[in-house]
Amino acid sequence: MNDPTMGALPRRQTDVAVIGVGIVGLCLAGFLAQRGRDVMLLDAGGSAASTANAGSLHVQMQSRFMRLFPERVASFEQQLPLYPKAVEYWREFERAINADFEMKVSGGLMVAETPEQFDFLVAKSRRERELGLEVELLERADLQRIAPYLGPAAFGAELCANEGKLNPLKCNTQIRAWASRMGVTIVDQCKVNQLRPAGSGFALTTSLGALDARQVAVAAGPGARALMDSAGTFLPVDPEPLHMNITEAAPPLILHLVQHAERSITLKQLSTGQVVIGGGWPAKLAAGADYPVVDPASVIGNVSLAQFMVPALGSLQIIRTWAGMNSKVDGRGVLGEMPGLPGLHAAIPGDAGYTLGPLTARLVADLMTGRDPGVDMRPYSPMRFQAEELRLLTAQ
Repeated sequence: MNDPTMGALPRRQTDVAVIGVGIVGLCLAGFLAQRGRDVMLLDAGGSAASTANAGSLHVQMQSRFMRLFPERVASFEQQLPLYPKAVEYWREFERAINADFEMKVSGGLMVAETPEQFDFLVAKSRRERELGLEVELLERADLQRIAPYLGPAAFGAELCANEGKLNPLKCNTQIRAWASRMGVTIVDQCKVNQLRPAGSGFALTTSLGALDARQVAVAAGPGARALMDSAGTFLPVDPEPLHMNITEAAPPLILHLVQHAERSITLKQLSTGQVVIGGGWPAKLAAGADYPVVDPASVIGNVSLAQFMVPALGSLQIIRTWAGMNSKVDGRGVLGEMPGLPGLHAAIPGDAGYTLGPLTARLVADLMTGRDPGVDMRPYSPMRFQAEELRLLTAQ
């Protein structure tokens, strides 16, 4: 079901069209097919967030986000309780589809180098506890005991026990295979150029021809804004080009997901021994370009900081760097039906979207099939952008 006739869609009608074959789109399409829906999953290809993901499972608030988008922190806090649920749901999903994601939840450390950075972690952890997270503060002696791989600059850290990592390459491959087994028709290299209401459903204009669908779910990350514009509605999703690095294999060294209290970095070691170095350093995206490219300055800055935090990394070779497209909204996911367009759903998970992927996909699948998600979905509704849309229309 994954090999349509070259140059054409396998059929011209479907019950549900899901746009975007990242982690959310794959899971959402699979859940809908599992519930008896005829689902076609369309993807333009290229380097999106899921294909470029570094495999971190985040729970605590990331200092990078708080530093870059302070005006969005209050909005992000409304979604924070979803993160521990999302990590647990990854476990549940792995068991349900009989997969091996190489998932390890061994805790996450956000490291401070100075007393001032540690004070930031103290205040952050206090707020996180108020919002229901389980976190604790560690001093230098504690770090020497549980994370001896950290360098001498480590002053203290915040530990979040239910953070971790998985192997996104294995995840994506196994989830795609599961979605196919559920009956999803996956159409690669198919760009959706336009989406418009038509009768009781929607008409899609794609690079492989026209498609009619009764329901549509847009899980296309940074491409969602243009698609919603073509449907006559507003979804302020912006692209964020980022890059990652991976080292050669090494003996077991880094046991935790490691971040920094002030600087952009994530460190984790896969079960194969490679160390993935990421954390939000920018890639380059030329005007009009569809895909980002690696910025050499980011490579140098990212791996230099990694070596400073974990000196043993200095002897390892970087074997690959790559760039991908993350998506930014307002600190929260956009999950649910678009206002005034019954049957058109947004499926944009929010910051650290890979962590949230399977859970948010299931929540949207529940909404699309009339089930109770078991979560108050109002904070994630696209309805919250109506006032902004009206302001923009008035200004034109």
